[in-house]
Amino acid sequence: MGVFHFLIVVQGIIAASLVGIILMQRSEGGGLGMGGSPSGLMSARGAADFLTRTTTILATLFVLLSISLAFVAAKEGKSGEIDSSLQRTEVPAAPTAPVTNAPVSATPAVPAPATEVPLDK
Repeated sequence: MGVFHFLIVVQGIIAASLVGIILMQRSEGGGLGMGGSPSGLMSARGAADFLTRTTTILATLFVLLSISLAFVAAKEGKSGEIDSSLQRTEVPAAPTAPVTNAPVSATPAVPAPATEVPLDK
Protein backbone atom coordinates (compact mmCIF):
# COMPACT_ATOMS: atom_id res chain seq x y z
CA MET A 1 0.00 0.00 0.00
CA GLY A 2 1.59 3.22 -1.12
CA VAL A 3 1.80 6.58 0.52
CA PHE A 4 -0.95 7.92 -1.72
CA HIS A 5 -3.44 5.28 -0.54
CA PHE A 6 -2.55 5.91 3.10
CA LEU A 7 -3.06 9.66 2.67
CA ILE A 8 -6.42 9.05 0.97
CA VAL A 9 -7.59 7.01 3.97
CA VAL A 10 -6.41 9.71 6.41
CA GLN A 11 -8.15 12.34 4.24
CA GLY A 12 -11.41 10.38 4.47
CA ILE A 13 -11.15 10.10 8.26
CA ILE A 14 -10.45 13.81 8.62
CA ALA A 15 -13.33 14.69 6.27
CA ALA A 16 -15.78 12.48 8.21
CA SER A 17 -14.59 13.99 11.51
CA LEU A 18 -14.93 17.50 10.12
CA VAL A 19 -18.50 16.82 9.01
CA GLY A 20 -19.37 15.38 12.41
CA ILE A 21 -17.88 18.31 14.31
CA ILE A 22 -19.62 20.84 12.09
CA LEU A 23 -22.97 19.10 12.50
CA MET A 24 -22.61 19.16 16.29
CA GLN A 25 -22.35 22.93 16.34
CA ARG A 26 -25.38 25.14 16.67
CA SER A 27 -26.04 27.52 13.85
CA GLU A 28 -25.90 30.45 16.28
CA GLY A 29 -22.44 29.39 17.38
CA GLY A 30 -23.54 28.01 20.73
CA GLY A 31 -22.04 24.58 20.16
CA LEU A 32 -23.94 21.44 21.21
CA GLY A 33 -26.57 23.52 22.98
CA MET A 34 -25.76 21.84 26.25
CA GLY A 35 -26.41 23.35 29.60
CA GLY A 36 -24.30 22.70 32.64
CA SER A 37 -21.97 24.57 34.90
CA PRO A 38 -21.02 28.06 33.75
CA SER A 39 -17.34 27.18 33.85
CA GLY A 40 -15.38 24.29 32.48
CA LEU A 41 -14.93 22.60 29.13
CA MET A 42 -18.43 21.23 28.71
CA SER A 43 -20.34 24.38 29.52
CA ALA A 44 -22.21 25.92 26.60
CA ARG A 45 -19.42 28.42 26.00
CA GLY A 46 -16.68 25.86 26.64
CA ALA A 47 -18.25 23.42 24.20
CA ALA A 48 -18.51 26.14 21.57
CA ASP A 49 -14.86 27.07 22.05
CA PHE A 50 -13.82 23.41 21.90
CA LEU A 51 -15.86 22.72 18.75
CA THR A 52 -14.66 25.91 17.07
CA ARG A 53 -11.04 25.08 17.86
CA THR A 54 -11.48 21.48 16.69
CA THR A 55 -13.14 22.67 13.48
CA THR A 56 -10.26 25.04 12.78
CA ILE A 57 -7.66 22.32 13.37
CA LEU A 58 -9.49 19.73 11.23
CA ALA A 59 -10.10 22.23 8.42
CA THR A 60 -6.41 23.20 8.40
CA LEU A 61 -5.39 19.53 8.33
CA PHE A 62 -7.85 18.87 5.51
CA VAL A 63 -6.45 21.68 3.34
CA LEU A 64 -2.82 20.74 4.04
CA LEU A 65 -3.54 17.08 3.32
CA SER A 66 -5.30 18.01 0.07
CA ILE A 67 -2.22 19.95 -1.05
CA SER A 68 0.01 17.05 -0.02
CA LEU A 69 -2.13 14.61 -1.99
CA ALA A 70 -1.85 16.81 -5.07
CA PHE A 71 1.95 16.84 -4.79
CA VAL A 72 2.15 13.07 -4.22
CA ALA A 73 -0.18 12.41 -7.16
CA ALA A 74 1.90 14.65 -9.41
CA LYS A 75 5.13 13.01 -8.26
CA GLU A 76 3.88 9.42 -8.64
CA GLY A 77 1.92 10.20 -11.80
CA LYS A 78 2.65 8.51 -15.08
CA SER A 79 3.78 10.26 -18.23
CA GLY A 80 1.20 12.02 -20.32
CA GLU A 81 1.32 9.48 -23.13
CA ILE A 82 -1.97 8.21 -24.45
CA ASP A 83 -2.41 4.46 -24.42
CA SER A 84 -2.98 3.48 -28.03
CA SER A 85 -3.14 -0.28 -27.46
CA LEU A 86 -6.92 -0.31 -27.70
CA GLN A 87 -7.17 1.73 -30.90
CA ARG A 88 -8.14 -0.04 -34.12
CA THR A 89 -5.89 0.40 -37.09
CA GLU A 90 -8.40 -0.73 -39.68
CA VAL A 91 -12.16 -0.83 -39.60
CA PRO A 92 -13.67 -4.14 -40.74
CA ALA A 93 -16.19 -3.98 -43.55
CA ALA A 94 -19.81 -4.17 -42.51
CA PRO A 95 -21.40 -7.53 -43.28
CA THR A 96 -23.93 -7.45 -46.08
CA ALA A 97 -27.04 -9.58 -46.41
CA PRO A 98 -27.04 -12.15 -49.19
CA VAL A 99 -28.93 -11.13 -52.31
CA THR A 100 -32.01 -13.27 -52.97
CA ASN A 101 -34.61 -13.13 -55.70
CA ALA A 102 -37.45 -14.12 -53.36
CA PRO A 103 -40.37 -11.68 -53.28
CA VAL A 104 -40.57 -9.47 -50.23
CA SER A 105 -43.84 -9.92 -48.41
CA ALA A 106 -45.74 -6.70 -48.25
CA THR A 107 -47.01 -6.38 -44.70
CA PRO A 108 -49.03 -3.27 -44.07
CA ALA A 109 -47.58 -0.93 -41.51
CA VAL A 110 -49.58 -0.85 -38.31
CA PRO A 111 -50.17 2.72 -37.12
CA ALA A 112 -48.89 3.56 -33.68
CA PRO A 113 -51.57 3.89 -31.00
CA ALA A 114 -52.61 7.41 -30.12
CA THR A 115 -50.94 8.76 -27.02
CA GLU A 116 -53.43 11.55 -26.42
CA VAL A 117 -57.05 10.89 -25.56
CA PRO A 118 -59.44 13.34 -27.29
CA LEU A 119 -61.76 15.20 -24.97
CA ASP A 120 -65.51 14.73 -25.48
CA LYS A 121 -67.44 17.96 -25.88
